[in-house]
Amino acid sequence: MKLAVIASAILIGALSTQQPALAQSADDDDGDPAPKVTRASQNVPELILGSKDNSYAVNRKDFELVSGQGYRWKITSAAGLEYKFVTDLFRNVWMNQIVINDLEVHMNGAPAWLEFDSEGTINVQFSTVRPGEYTWSVPDLADKGMTGKIIIK
Repeated sequence: MKLAVIASAILIGALSTQQPALAQSADDDDGDPAPKVTRASQNVPELILGSKDNSYAVNRKDFELVSGQGYRWKITSAAGLEYKFVTDLFRNVWMNQIVINDLEVHMNGAPAWLEFDSEGTINVQFSTVRPGEYTWSVPDLADKGMTGKIIIK
């Protein structure tokens, strides 16, 4: 009888203990739950530098990512200018690879910048490891609007 009471007390205690919500904790900014971190890499919306009509256009300036998640990010030059893409994000993520025309570059460290001498796409694969706010820019053209930010929550 005493054993049954102890077993019941343990069962009730285990069932009433609140488990932490690992990937679903509330986001402090807007009250919505944070996106779930998955083992599969997610796609970051493509960043397109320049266009046929405007060499200084960018299709998107700001990006929001989740710490601990793997990502694939296509960065494309769509105009005839030479673009030197610089971001402090690369020094704050675990870099997996950079893919250019199905050729993979694996490295032990971050690239200093990505340079587009002509139109084309570079696909960067990485995992976020350090929350924070980071910037990206084409330094010589930042005053023309070719700059933005990347937030890792």
